[in-house]
Amino acid sequence: MTGAASPLSASPDPGSRHPPGSELPRLRPIRWLRARLVDSRWETADARTLVLDVPGWAGHRAGQHVDTKLTAANGYSAQRSYSIASVGAPDRLELTVQSVPGGEVSPYLVHTLAVGDELELRGPIGGWFRWTEDLPDPVLLVGGGSGVVPLMAMLRQRVRTGVDVPFHLLYSARTPEHVYYARELDQIERDVEGVRVQRVLTRSAAPDGSRAPGRLQHPDVPAVAQSPNHPARVYVCGPSAFVEHVTQLLLARGHAEHDIRTERFGPTGG
Repeated sequence: MTGAASPLSASPDPGSRHPPGSELPRLRPIRWLRARLVDSRWETADARTLVLDVPGWAGHRAGQHVDTKLTAANGYSAQRSYSIASVGAPDRLELTVQSVPGGEVSPYLVHTLAVGDELELRGPIGGWFRWTEDLPDPVLLVGGGSGVVPLMAMLRQRVRTGVDVPFHLLYSARTPEHVYYARELDQIERDVEGVRVQRVLTRSAAPDGSRAPGRLQHPDVPAVAQSPNHPARVYVCGPSAFVEHVTQLLLARGHAEHDIRTERFGPTGG
């Protein structure tokens, strides 16, 4: 659920399962809230982070997403889902949106939405694909393109809370110019102990020339942790084909299927 797409599927949430004969809990509908743009910054030439003031927003968990809605003067509305890029805080959140050519929503959010403009959103949504600082397992994050957005929220949460859980971000992007949060990632890797950031470029060589351009391959993916008591908790987000490819690499490297959480997206017009 990123700036490039709307969700297709995600790993099931075991917390939603109930024993035979039990009653499902009665869920309250999530209400729409008014969000106002208070700031923004460019991540790449076609991706922009929106800083939104959202009165009534109670906060969220790293990895969750929101539904957004734009409504025209004639009453026509369009909705899309976007991952939350920021750490959880009341009344404020950030979305990083990638403009999709020909889309109804993303080009407006990226190129037209101005400070003071409003939209509607509801959330937070998602219970399986999320991370909290009380989890003791090492974390492996694998993102493709704009799929890095919810993973960045997890990494920022780890940095903010100061826990010593090992984090490894494996980030696949086309070129250095397509890398989101480049300066922040450089600073985190340099200054935060226990965090590794690994970039894999698919269409141009890395600046240090250490790897030829190309899609993720077996040697790029870390093997499962040797300690059976603390295997890595893995989060994978990106286009559907990317997620399928990475999942197979992870299984081949010894990661158990139940340790892998995936979220994927496909184009829907933006």
